Amino acid sequence: MTSSSDALPTGTFSLNSPYGRRAIGLSIAAAVGGFLFGFDSSVVNGAVESIQSDFALNDFVTGFIVAVALLGCAVGALTAGNLADRWGRLRVMFLGAVMFFISAIGTGLAFSVWDLGLWRVVGGIGIGIASVVAPAYIAEVAPRQIRGGLASLQQLAITIGIFAALLSDAMLEGIAGGADNVLWLGLEAWRWMFLVAVIPAAVYGILSFTVPESPRYLISKGRNDEARAIFARLVPAVDLDKTMNDLITAIETDKKNAGVSIRGKALGLQPIVWIGIILSVFQQFVGINVIFYYSTSLWNSVGMTNAPLISVFTSVTNVLVTLIAIFLVDRVGRKPILLTGSVLMTVSLGTMALAFTFSETVNGEVTLPGAWGPLALVAANLFVVGFGASWGPLVWVLLGEIFPSRIRGKALGVAAGAQWIANFLITMSFPVMSSWSLPLTYGMYATFAALSFFFVWLRIPETKGMELEQTETLFTRPKAKAKA
Repeated sequence: MTSSSDALPTGTFSLNSPYGRRAIGLSIAAAVGGFLFGFDSSVVNGAVESIQSDFALNDFVTGFIVAVALLGCAVGALTAGNLADRWGRLRVMFLGAVMFFISAIGTGLAFSVWDLGLWRVVGGIGIGIASVVAPAYIAEVAPRQIRGGLASLQQLAITIGIFAALLSDAMLEGIAGGADNVLWLGLEAWRWMFLVAVIPAAVYGILSFTVPESPRYLISKGRNDEARAIFARLVPAVDLDKTMNDLITAIETDKKNAGVSIRGKALGLQPIVWIGIILSVFQQFVGINVIFYYSTSLWNSVGMTNAPLISVFTSVTNVLVTLIAIFLVDRVGRKPILLTGSVLMTVSLGTMALAFTFSETVNGEVTLPGAWGPLALVAANLFVVGFGASWGPLVWVLLGEIFPSRIRGKALGVAAGAQWIANFLITMSFPVMSSWSLPLTYGMYATFAALSFFFVWLRIPETKGMELEQTETLFTRPKAKAKA
């Protein structure tokens, strides 16, 4: 939508215009990084049981091998920003693609649990790089009139990547007749689940050579003419000077604030940084990645037939509800959606905890009698609906809005790092906790979902329709009053 302040004649800019189509094309190309993010982080789902049996792993080591990629994610996320500023967005995109490619081959051909873990870390570094560089590139090439919509492509690409990974797992297992069965070239199906990732990795690497460099990076290096030539293809001529001037001003401001610290009196950090950290931790502590990393094993263990296909259905649900969230976030607002999501997650996780209190162990396998199995399945998918339509995409929206511009980059890095660490803790602990008590495990996730409701209710104001400068004041005002 074009406001009067845009100073553009009616109809000058639209998604169907040449400018809009070019911007969409570049954003989709960059969002392939998000696809790889989702694919690589979830492809292990169909291989978990085979890895555990083939390498004779206990629950603790199994959880570590699944989760260790997240440590690589943290490394990639923390280093990607500096590398992208030094080398450019495209070179770092290519580096991420290479990491994905190497990891796919290494994990597929792993000969021991320890080199499998090493290749998982390498892939994690690629995920971390993509999680930072892909959305940054999209934001930097997207015209301001459609920046919000194009920025949401990253989250959509992640959910599609999760779907593709789980569908690929299900198809390969179906063709081979089991994940442990030999498929092609003397390799088991579970190994091919990792090897197929070379295809999207190669596509991402090729795209990094075909799209233009970020205009923001070019301006930061004094290459203004090159940046202007790229923007000339992305924004209408009447808006070109404003776009260039705004970006030059923003870059100069960032340089002035380069030395600003996020340190404060609240346990060493500014209170607003802690709000971002807590949002990130709640997003992971509700246990969402347990569904996408371990769901096939979970449904096999409770006697569900076609467990891989159930996981695919769950991932499709995730894609659809993410689209709903993208549609509603600027219409309904952030806070009502988050509160609704917290309630839905609490109820569904509580239902799963209740269902597993009736589980029985038959021949060493956990089963759910009667209607409890289908009820747990419905509750799990209701949980995905609640998360995917709220806390999944909206936490990233809030993290982009709540931090003052002078510390936004550093604070986002800390919040993202907290998210990866929380993800690691939940992913690693699930096999051990579930073998001990599934009711208590899901009960713990339900407790965190309930706590997330009260945190949003008490600490998160509504930011819908506000300029970034306005949203910052909402979070600093209580502190100012306390000092008065």
